[in-house]
Amino acid sequence: MRSIAIGTATVIVALLAPKLTKAIPGTILGVAAGVLVYFGLANTDASMMTLANNKLVLGSFASSGEGYISTVLARWTEIGELKLSQVAAIFGSALTLAALLSIDTLKTCVVIDQMTRTRHEPNRELFAQGLANITSSAIGGIPGAGTMGASMVNLSSGAQSRFSGIIEGLLVVLTALLLNAFIAWIPIATLAGILIVIGLRMIDTKPLNFLGSRATVFDFAVVVVVICFALTIGLIAASAAGVALSILLFLREQVGGSVVRHKTFVSQRSSTWYRPEAEMRIIAQKGDKAVIFELQGSLFFGTTYELYSVLEAEIQNRDYIILDLRRVQSVDITAAHMLNQVRDMLRDCGKPLLLSNVREHLPNGRNLLEFFKQTELIDESDAVRVFPTIESAIEWVEDRLIGDLSQHAGEEVPLNLQEMDLFQGRKDETIAALEARMLQKTIKAGDPIYMIGDQARELYLIRRGAVRIMASISGSRQLHHIATFGRGDFFGGLAFLDEHPRADNAIAYTDIDLFILSMDQFNQLAEEHKKLALLLITSISRTLAHRLRHADGERTLMHV
Repeated sequence: MRSIAIGTATVIVALLAPKLTKAIPGTILGVAAGVLVYFGLANTDASMMTLANNKLVLGSFASSGEGYISTVLARWTEIGELKLSQVAAIFGSALTLAALLSIDTLKTCVVIDQMTRTRHEPNRELFAQGLANITSSAIGGIPGAGTMGASMVNLSSGAQSRFSGIIEGLLVVLTALLLNAFIAWIPIATLAGILIVIGLRMIDTKPLNFLGSRATVFDFAVVVVVICFALTIGLIAASAAGVALSILLFLREQVGGSVVRHKTFVSQRSSTWYRPEAEMRIIAQKGDKAVIFELQGSLFFGTTYELYSVLEAEIQNRDYIILDLRRVQSVDITAAHMLNQVRDMLRDCGKPLLLSNVREHLPNGRNLLEFFKQTELIDESDAVRVFPTIESAIEWVEDRLIGDLSQHAGEEVPLNLQEMDLFQGRKDETIAALEARMLQKTIKAGDPIYMIGDQARELYLIRRGAVRIMASISGSRQLHHIATFGRGDFFGGLAFLDEHPRADNAIAYTDIDLFILSMDQFNQLAEEHKKLALLLITSISRTLAHRLRHADGERTLMHV
């Protein structure tokens, strides 16, 4: 009953003290309350006033009669006399102790992270702990870990930084050396009460919320199993059970989820935000011959059957199958064999398998491109084609759907202004006035028309040939093909209108004939033919709006 009274007083004061004052940590006040209650009870029992054989208090610290140096040297001598059989005998115990201390440290770090909104580095913590334990054992100490009790006391006492742990350790040494006489009278029930308070503060009731949904009942079961194992068997068994059940839950989620994030057709998603109208019509008509699968998550034995079933249904109906792997986190050997099977089925039909975003650095550290080569999914044949981006894969398919137009560029007849959509129906004298203000120029395939940063405000109208627009995406230094313009189209309209430097490169895809209208010439035209200038600006703005609407549609589709 005396121990219960002392422990109860300690718990009550330690819990209520932080609500009354912040100047003195509640733990210190709880210990003081336990000591006061002990001496109050000692007034009725004289045996409580002696330390000898008193099981209610800690008692005096034991000490060795040998010197510290002698003790350390004796330990090193004993280590040198160890036999190999003895080392093997204690290896299992050492491994068990290392595992226990590591688990205790990481568990403490996780709880402290939640309370302080910080993030620990597991490798750094365990490396430091191992180095400290080796050093401690070498100079006569015993191994230890980052324990929850001391950490919680430190945190609840107002600790603000990592230096508080160092200060706590130094204070423990000073207290043990200078206040041994006082510590000897601290009741064991008081320490038990402090541990109860720490335990109460560590209780997390949030897992109870898992019972509110059928989807998370198994998560709550993991918590219950870990607690039962910890209480009945041990901490290592509890950790092993928790890890095993977590793996099963992960596999259940992976198998239950879909690895196909999105399915689209080339007719719905183009490689660039604009192509010539004739090409767009062909792509719209034939685009359903090419299907795009954006994959996600882990491709492993649990998801292989689902993915194979999806792809098998498309092999007979599509000419091209694109698999985008940008969101794939890992691939195992079973999934690689399944892709080999899909490749072989497509090859028998004379069709290629197209892969995009085959990364060389997955989150698990594996080189996916090298892995596919090792499993012979990717070989010297053209059965599997690999593209750096999904856009480049789509562009490759589009070029085959519309045919190789570049070989016909030399046969094209240069358009006159009145034959272009922008000026159809205009009077001959109006067209003549406009053409008089324009420069005609021929550029060879591969030559630049303008480059990023150019200041010239010029509008380009294509009489013959095709031009590709290359620009960086998301601040990348690498240029990507974002648009293709052909006979009868115009480009360079944004810089012509907003006075900003060029944000892209225009490269002649084929030999190209151009009409070029500079802003100076346009201003002179506007003074003489105001209606013509207005019609030109209106037509340019309408076409740019149409292209922007198409680009917005593409962007919306990408986020579905």
